[in-house]
Amino acid sequence: METESEPYVRLATLRQLHKVVAELNGAGSLADTLQNVADGVVTGLGYELACVNLVRSDGDLVVAAFAGSAAAEALITGRVGPRASWDRRLSMGEAWGELRFIPHTEGWVLIEDDVPQWHTEGPEPRFEDEWHPRDRLYAPMYGSGGGRELLGVISVDRPRNGRRPGPWGQEALQMYASQAAIAISNARLRANMQRALVRLEREQQALRSSEESFRQAFEYAPSGMAIAEMGGDQHGRLLRTNDALCRLLGRPASALRRYSFADLVHPEDVGTLLRTSAEGGRAEIRLGRRDSTYVWVSLRNSVVADTADGPRFLLTHVEDIEDRKRHELALAHRASHDALTGLPNSAELRSRLSAKLCERPGTVRVPSSGPPPGTGPGPYDYEFDGSYEYEYDYEADTEAIFNSEGYSFGHSGNPYDHHVHVVAPESDDDGTKGLAVLFCDLDGFKSINDRFGHQAGDEVLIEVARRLTTGVREGDTVARLGGDEFVVLADGLGVADAADLAARLRNAIILPIRAGGRAVRVGASFGIGWASCGMTVDAVLTSADERMYVEKRSRSKVHRRAG
Repeated sequence: METESEPYVRLATLRQLHKVVAELNGAGSLADTLQNVADGVVTGLGYELACVNLVRSDGDLVVAAFAGSAAAEALITGRVGPRASWDRRLSMGEAWGELRFIPHTEGWVLIEDDVPQWHTEGPEPRFEDEWHPRDRLYAPMYGSGGGRELLGVISVDRPRNGRRPGPWGQEALQMYASQAAIAISNARLRANMQRALVRLEREQQALRSSEESFRQAFEYAPSGMAIAEMGGDQHGRLLRTNDALCRLLGRPASALRRYSFADLVHPEDVGTLLRTSAEGGRAEIRLGRRDSTYVWVSLRNSVVADTADGPRFLLTHVEDIEDRKRHELALAHRASHDALTGLPNSAELRSRLSAKLCERPGTVRVPSSGPPPGTGPGPYDYEFDGSYEYEYDYEADTEAIFNSEGYSFGHSGNPYDHHVHVVAPESDDDGTKGLAVLFCDLDGFKSINDRFGHQAGDEVLIEVARRLTTGVREGDTVARLGGDEFVVLADGLGVADAADLAARLRNAIILPIRAGGRAVRVGASFGIGWASCGMTVDAVLTSADERMYVEKRSRSKVHRRAG
C-alpha cells in the first residue's frame, strides 16, 4: 500500500540505485560484475537474497553469483538449470512489465523441478500484498538488438518490508536488471531517470535534488547527448550538450547553444533530420564540425513529455559512426568501381544508364549496324547510308502532354510525370541534344600484353582511363566494361558534338604511354550510339558496340596498330 512518504522513498531508492550502478560499471572482470549485480540487489533494492543465473554457450543457465546467505550460496552456486525449465518459469505467473512474478498459489508445481532454487521459511501471509515464502520474482536480462537475446535472469526473494513490491519497486528492479545486462544500460537508465525526474518533481518540490543523478548520467555519458527545445519559435534549439558531443563537433557548449541540429546538418541530410524529430526517431546523418568538415553520426531521439502541457523538450543521443560509414562507403565503392582503374564498372554503368531511361510507350527502331545517324565523313573516315529512326504511337491527348523538350505534364496519374525523356537526335542539323553512348575498344592492346607482360598492360589501362576522364566534362561518366573496353556517357550532345568528342578522346589515347619502362602506343576505335526512352540498357550498349566494330573495320589496319 502506498503512503504519503512514498515520494521520499522513491528519491532514496533512486540515489541508492545510482550508487550500486556506479559500482557495477566499475567492476574489473565479468566475475566481479556478476557478484556486484547480486550484491547490489541486496544492498540497494531491499531484498534479502539475490541470485544471478547466467546463460551458458549451450543455452542452459548456471548460478554464477549469489548474495544474502552463505549457506544458500554454498548450496546452489555453480549448479545448472536447463533452458527449457527456465523458459517455462518465464512464461508462468504474472507479467510485471519485463519482470515475471509467480505467486505461491501457482509456483508450488516448481518445487521439485530441476532449476537450482532455495526456500525461505516464514509465517503465512496475513493480508493480500504480503510476500509469501514460496513467492518467486524473476528479472530477465536481455541483450541489445531486435532479437532480445536472453543473457541471464536475476532471482530475488523476500523484500525486507515483507510485502510484494509495488509499482515503484517493480520499476526499480527492472531498471537494475537492464543495467546489469549492459544491453540498453545508458539509454534505459537515462530514460528512467528522466521520466522519474519529471514525475517526481511534479509530486513534491523536495525531489528536485534528484536532478544531480540525471546530470551525472548526462554529462559523463561516453557518447554525445543533447537537449533541445520542442515547439515555438525556438524549436530545435540546443539547450544543453555534454562534453562528449562538444568534443565530437569541436565546438564549446556555449557555441552549440546558438544552434539547432538543423543548422549543423549536411545540406543533403536535412530531410532525413526533419523526419526524425519525434519520439523514438532514429537517423544517420552528417553534422558539421568547427573545422568545416562533417562527421557521420547516429541520432536517437526521445521526447520528454509534460503530462499537462505535452512535449517539453527533445533528448537526443549522438553516436559517432564515422569509421563504420567510411567502411560502408568503401565497400560500396569497391562494389561499383573497377579495382584497377577506379572507374565505374559495368554494373554501375548500367545503373546510371538505366536511371536515364524509362519505358515510355512507343516503338523504337535502332539499326543493327552502322554509325550514328547524320554522320558523314569525319575523323573516322566512314560512311553510313542507314537510318536511325524512332516512331511513337501516342494517342491524341498524349501528344499534347509531351512538349518538344521531352518533359511530361498534364495527367497526374501518368507514371512519367516530371521525367525528362531521353530522345536521340536524328540529324546533324535538327538541333536535338541527346545522351551519347561512346563505346571504346583499344587497338593493339593484346600485343602489348603478349610482348611486355600484364603489368605493362595494366599501366596502359590506367593511363587510358586517366586520359578518358580528363577529356570529358564534369558530370559525364567514363566506365570500364572489362578488358580493354570503355564506355563514355555524355548527355546534352548533338551528333556533331559526339563525333568531336570521340575524335578528341581518340587523339588523346594514341599519344605514347610509358609502360614497363618503355614508350608504347595503342589505338582506339569508337562507336557512337544514342540512348532513348523505350530502349533497354542492353539495346543501347549493343547499338554502340556494333557501331564501334563498323568504325574499326572502316579504318585501315595500319591506323589501328599499336606503336
